[in-house]
Amino acid sequence: MHLRDALNDYNQHRGDRTRVPGERRTTTGRFSGDGGRLVHVETDGSIRDFSYPLVGLAGIARSRFGVRPADGADADVTWFDAGATQRWCDGTALVVTDHETAYGRVVQYDLTLDDVHVTHFDASAAGRSLEVVACVGFAPDGRDTRVGQLHHGDAVEVYHAEETDYLASATGFEAVRGVAFGGFDELLDRTPAEYPRGGSATPDAHPLSGDVVCVVPTDAGAATLATLLTTRADRPREAALDAVRAAARDRDRASLERVADRRGPPTVDPDLPHADALAADLRVLSSLSGRTGLRVAGPDFDPYYAHSGGYGYSWFRDDSEISRFLLEADRHFDLGLDDWHARSAAVYRETQLDDGTWPHRVWPFDATLAPGWANARLEAGDGVDYQADQTGSVAAFLAAADGDGRETLERALDGLDDGLAADGRPVTCQNAWEDTTGRFAHTAATFLEAYSALAATGMDGVADRAAARAERVYDALDDLWVDDRGVYALREYGGDHERAGDLDGRCDSATLALASAHRAYARVGDLDDRRLDRLVSHVETVVAELTRDTAAVAGLVRYEGDEWRRREQEREKIWTVSTAWGAHAAATLAAIFADRGDGRADRLAATARDLLALVLPGGPLCLDSGYLPEQVFDDGTPDSATPLGWPHALRLATVALMDEYGLLER
Repeated sequence: MHLRDALNDYNQHRGDRTRVPGERRTTTGRFSGDGGRLVHVETDGSIRDFSYPLVGLAGIARSRFGVRPADGADADVTWFDAGATQRWCDGTALVVTDHETAYGRVVQYDLTLDDVHVTHFDASAAGRSLEVVACVGFAPDGRDTRVGQLHHGDAVEVYHAEETDYLASATGFEAVRGVAFGGFDELLDRTPAEYPRGGSATPDAHPLSGDVVCVVPTDAGAATLATLLTTRADRPREAALDAVRAAARDRDRASLERVADRRGPPTVDPDLPHADALAADLRVLSSLSGRTGLRVAGPDFDPYYAHSGGYGYSWFRDDSEISRFLLEADRHFDLGLDDWHARSAAVYRETQLDDGTWPHRVWPFDATLAPGWANARLEAGDGVDYQADQTGSVAAFLAAADGDGRETLERALDGLDDGLAADGRPVTCQNAWEDTTGRFAHTAATFLEAYSALAATGMDGVADRAAARAERVYDALDDLWVDDRGVYALREYGGDHERAGDLDGRCDSATLALASAHRAYARVGDLDDRRLDRLVSHVETVVAELTRDTAAVAGLVRYEGDEWRRREQEREKIWTVSTAWGAHAAATLAAIFADRGDGRADRLAATARDLLALVLPGGPLCLDSGYLPEQVFDDGTPDSATPLGWPHALRLATVALMDEYGLLER
């Protein structure tokens, strides 16, 4: 998204009560992608790349499609609008959008295949012969100015320096032209601008911009457009033209359906419980994956970081938690994800720092360091700006999945030890939500889980040492107990805080991680009755205190006093990851008690079912697409990164755990 698009959106939504102006939302529409490009198909049929973090190429910044009668060059264009209906084709990644136009029904099919995206139009149901009018704006190298175009008859090449993008039509172009941007007056005009803007219709107009407007003839009512993202170094011009022309020529509707059926995430057995949710989770996590196997947290909807710190990166916390949840679900449901686990383990080994920790965030397309604010282990200073829970989460996954990673596990153990204070809890650092510093219960939970998982490996020189550390953390958690609330504190205030040493007794959904951490500890240590009582009190109190239930939506907020992205809403917003975390924590405690024959399992299982229902398809937090947005306003408006990978992995793992213990049915 570029400045012109951001300003245009700002002009449209600057007074909105829930929409943050200047963003490129994905709370409607669907994504097509599978470990390569990530292309969003809006409900009006427009397509846009969110591909840069995954493949290192920017691609399509804006687009718009419509139709007009083939027998009149001066006929008005009927632009597709957001009132279309949209669906997945037979559970695949093929997006089908049905447009009702003034000229009849037009069906659009979109599928992303590695570096190619294909858009096929079927206007055979219309009452007359139609032409497709396509406006596609490319941003090679992330640029929307100083961009050149070369027209090759049935294909267009758009380029800047390294990145070169191509557009081709199976039926050629009846007309094609570039579109120049307006000047400063248009840029600063507070009236939302139309796209495409007017300009010369001369076919050989070659302005220095990436926007192309073309008229595409139909053949028996069908037309196909293909786009290809590449670089000059990776693919010479003639090879790229051959590839994009072949994609446009060979991918009709039947071909797209066949290839979509063969590609994409592993197929989910329809007889599995909540199979529709499991299939959606795997589709989302596959589409968010980059070349290395690392995943973006979510589509980057806020490219100017006006109201966030960006989402198009791989955080080792999010990614390794997703990996661990996938591993747990795969072991129960046999989903066929061995390649996913191996690829994740390999890239974690590659990105581990010499001191055994992991950095803040990296680029998914090549695993190199990405911009961030929590890289204290890479620079001079007091080390506070480091998110120690990320190292804990990665170590926990690797200990469970990586049978041949001794060196990595030994270094991870060293890194964890370096972040453990003498009292048995992690030192002052940043929290999981990246908005405060202190000594957090969530960070301690990840250390307990990591040490317990390392102890469970039985590995010489690792297991005994990790078991001893796990016991220290287990004991030290008592220091965070807030007796008058019956919860573990959000944090102990850090050394530079005016309340250093005091407990922050607010409820925080991140502390729900204590449930799975203690289940991991139970495999290598003893859970005493007092700790079990406290865990039940903690999970039930946190769920009760963080629950928001309005006329439109229900779920858990992130933590007490959360002010982020509220807009005009007075209270905290609901988060899907918090809600799914609540379901997983309750289910985890239910499993612990079921193993012990303790009747409290039934009560906790009921809580887990109630919370899980909120994020399952048909629940108030799950969109029609099957996607879970990061946040939801009280009126039900979804907000922020959509889909967010973390709650999808939590949902998947929760269904698997509850099915394993027979907890899904009352």
